[in-house]
Amino acid sequence: MDPADLSGYVDGFLAEDDALASARATALRLGSVPVSPSSGAALRFLASVLRAKAVVEVGTGLGVSGLYLLRGMAPDGVLTSIDLDPEHQALAKRTFTAAGVAPGRTRLIMGRALDVLPRLTDGGYDLLFIDASKPEYPEYHQQGVRLLRPGGVLAFDNILWQGRVADPTRRDPDTQGVREAARAIREDDRLVPMLLPVGEGLLVAAKV
Repeated sequence: MDPADLSGYVDGFLAEDDALASARATALRLGSVPVSPSSGAALRFLASVLRAKAVVEVGTGLGVSGLYLLRGMAPDGVLTSIDLDPEHQALAKRTFTAAGVAPGRTRLIMGRALDVLPRLTDGGYDLLFIDASKPEYPEYHQQGVRLLRPGGVLAFDNILWQGRVADPTRRDPDTQGVREAARAIREDDRLVPMLLPVGEGLLVAAKV
């Protein structure tokens, strides 16, 4: 099977409902690329397995990844989502409302994540999902280890970065940031990592 066909099959394995499909369409129209359906399904699975009650997301986008996370979390779980763009957060709030998410289950924070994360509680979170500025990925790794409880999971989207990380000639800041974070996580003895070949690559690592 052609790799593109296989990727399409994986993405289509679990159909997205109207709320997700609408949010995805809006995001693509506005040039904000959301997580792939297969990456979203993986996030929902992780949140469910962890019985997550406290999740942090860096990169709200239009709420596609947040909705996947919320659907896997415990019914009383709270998603803290950080983004620099006020329009993104307003549209994400609309996505959550349309999907029937209770207002108290989301905490949207506008600002630079590296300014916000140090104010969050050490060891207070079950899952941290990163889909934001690629040059900052190495710093999110360090913040994530601090924020997670033992057994919590750190997840980075776009870790294959359209295949660029595997090309040693690519030295741009985005590729370098992703590559450095992946190497640091792989070598961090506080984490048990795994690279999932879904979407543009999802790197997950459990805190020991």
